[in-house]
Amino acid sequence: MGMTCTSDRPARHRRAVVFACDEGYLPYALFAISRIAALHPERDFDICLCTGVLPVEIPASLAHLDIRLCRVDVGDMFDGLRLDPGRSPDVYLRLALPQALGVDYDRILYLDSDIHVQGGDFSALLSVDLGGRPLGAVRDNTQWRTPSRRPAQFRVLGLPAARYFNAGVLLMDVPRYLEADLLARCVALGRAEAGRMIRHDQNLYNAVLQGDWAELSPAWNWQYTWASRFFEAMQTAHVVHFIGKRKPWKDAEGELPPRFAREMGTFLARHWPDRPPVPIGLGPAHDARLMRKHLLKHLVAAPAMARYLAQFPDDLTVRA
Repeated sequence: MGMTCTSDRPARHRRAVVFACDEGYLPYALFAISRIAALHPERDFDICLCTGVLPVEIPASLAHLDIRLCRVDVGDMFDGLRLDPGRSPDVYLRLALPQALGVDYDRILYLDSDIHVQGGDFSALLSVDLGGRPLGAVRDNTQWRTPSRRPAQFRVLGLPAARYFNAGVLLMDVPRYLEADLLARCVALGRAEAGRMIRHDQNLYNAVLQGDWAELSPAWNWQYTWASRFFEAMQTAHVVHFIGKRKPWKDAEGELPPRFAREMGTFLARHWPDRPPVPIGLGPAHDARLMRKHLLKHLVAAPAMARYLAQFPDDLTVRA
């Protein structure tokens, strides 16, 4: 079965910010969308929400966000790829976005749903020159301070060290992406190496491209960890990305700053009043041991982190 894409309305622009999620992550995607829409009240790009097999329903109270709802059916395209227990093939959906939406868009900015949007000119980001590369992305945080580190997946596959990106924010040059046949190449590698793949499409992208991608400022994908949170306050990241299991809505120990849960909780209470409230912890400032751990890690990492950040004199710098 071939890929099909249906939508609730035609595209209005040639560029789009795109989220792909299921019902479980829908509230968090809509929270991020609401913040992008507030930054761009007269935007020159579409905001799309893509789903896979199962449709989602956007609350009527959020109709003003003017979201284009798209359903992408990839058929059996992702059969044979590695899947974590309890996950569906929809975890690979972003691989197919340029093919599914390529008739409508020349540029796609894909964003994960577990993010906190704080600012930034998304229209300007959609226009940056990627130097002929099919993708623009932010280096994975494992290489921020040690850029020569060989990713674990590369070691498993016998690949040499190369730049490795986090796939939570991807700027896609659609014609170049299609010309490079990235979807087919990633699927072919994923099937051939299913038994040796560690993650999902992030590793497929990186193994296929082997560093042939344009590097964006970490302001657009600040991967929030216990070793990077203080640097984020100095950098003023536009997009904070909660990698790992700890999220603003799932932070039982209260290790994240409470502002994230507070802002998201206010949004969810307004548009999903029947949901349990988001718990708001005290945050790490009330745990002296945790604060010392963070401070020592940041102190040691400061020189390498400064070298990394110096490569991006502004938020629209692209290192191709």
